[in-house]
Amino acid sequence: MTSKIVAYSKLMRLDKPIGMFLLLWPTLWALWIAGEGWPKVQILVVFLLGVVVMRSAGCVINDIADRSFDGRVERTKQRPLVTGTVRLKEAIILFLLLNLLGFLLVLQLNGLTIMLSFVALILASFYPFTKRITYFPQVVLGAAFGWSVPMVFAAQTGSVPVIAWLIYAIAIIWPIAYDSIYALSDKADDLKIGLKSTVIFFGKFDVTIIFLLQALVIVSLFLLGYFLHLANIYYLSVILASLLMGYQFYLVAGKHYHRAFLNNNWVGLIIFIGILLSYRH
Repeated sequence: MTSKIVAYSKLMRLDKPIGMFLLLWPTLWALWIAGEGWPKVQILVVFLLGVVVMRSAGCVINDIADRSFDGRVERTKQRPLVTGTVRLKEAIILFLLLNLLGFLLVLQLNGLTIMLSFVALILASFYPFTKRITYFPQVVLGAAFGWSVPMVFAAQTGSVPVIAWLIYAIAIIWPIAYDSIYALSDKADDLKIGLKSTVIFFGKFDVTIIFLLQALVIVSLFLLGYFLHLANIYYLSVILASLLMGYQFYLVAGKHYHRAFLNNNWVGLIIFIGILLSYRH
């Protein structure tokens, strides 16, 4: 029984919470901005739990979709569906249960948020299959990861204003950049087995384009502060985030792709701290 629980936790990537944090940060940015520094406690709790549940569901459907490929990639060949510690039927049941739990959470919110949650489910379920049909699965991942932003505004304010879509745009571009860094480590394996990614499409310009995407994130964050009239502490956080992104390219140059990817957790945290302190100023 214990070994099965461990296998399920690995399938949901509970042992690797980085994805949870990367989904969490834009959600928290939106919560504090939509609530003007004071998000409603119920909404905060629902979205915190929702991040855990839906990221876990996303990992499960990803492994279901990739089960025939994961055994041929060095990084993924020990995943539970590949090794057989979790059966396909069990994984499907777990995915359905996680989505049911996520839906029960969103039922605590208003009608607009409930409607938007169906888009989140479609995006999260569709993403794992995009690696077969398009070179831009990272775009779909960004759209899925960032969809919590309009949901947060809908829950907190009852509408999705223009500023929410700017935050959503940032929340799309940022994952395209950091997941492209992540994809660099799989590039050789993906080419062999025929999977697609942005870095394969970018070719020899992969690192340059990732750098430009990161720069676009920074510029957009500055614009966000300008439109919201945030305090100077926020701009300091954006500057610190840009320095971290610069450090990521130092890591990428040394082929430390995973370390560069993980570093984005600190980027998201620093931006959140800047937003939090700006509303406390």
